[in-house]
Amino acid sequence: LNGSLGTGQIVECFEDQIQLNLQLSEDPPPAAPMTLILALPRPKYLGRILQSVTTLGVKSIHLINSFRVEKSFWQSQQLDEISIREELLLGLEQSRDTVLPEVYLHRGFKPFVEDIAPGLLKNSQGLVAHPGCRIRHESRSQNGPIDPFPRQTLAVGPEGGWIDYEVEKFLEAGFQIHAWGERTLKIETALVALISRLLP
Repeated sequence: LNGSLGTGQIVECFEDQIQLNLQLSEDPPPAAPMTLILALPRPKYLGRILQSVTTLGVKSIHLINSFRVEKSFWQSQQLDEISIREELLLGLEQSRDTVLPEVYLHRGFKPFVEDIAPGLLKNSQGLVAHPGCRIRHESRSQNGPIDPFPRQTLAVGPEGGWIDYEVEKFLEAGFQIHAWGERTLKIETALVALISRLLP
């Protein structure tokens, strides 16, 4: 892990071991210039989501609380270190990558958005995905293409979206609200679509 790519040749096989000749000379693919902030999804979807964003090259993932995140989600065994690591490894295998993403858990929304989120915007453009933002936050929302920026910090809400209080807190932290269309998508679909559109 966290090393080079290459090839391996089986030299000898024994009853309890295999001798390999490894040639590791290739760099892993470049990381996506993105930090992902994601309201904790339903446990049964979490594994697939972690695999997908890892495959797309995202290396920094913050799972946070939200008003519409059920408290029971935080008790799920899918959040233990071993389970998360297994899903990340599957994503790396799919994309022929070796650099393991870092996953952070934040059980409090307000401490995260006030104390941590502003620091994530250093040399980064903060974007909050929020369907319907043109209606409720018209003066501070954008639609359509994003201006070029070397790095993005993307915040994606839970099923049902962020509540107004949460959107306002992201705005105070320096984020922009953005809508990428009229359709409300499932989280796993929205993530792949949004990340793919933002990648250079």
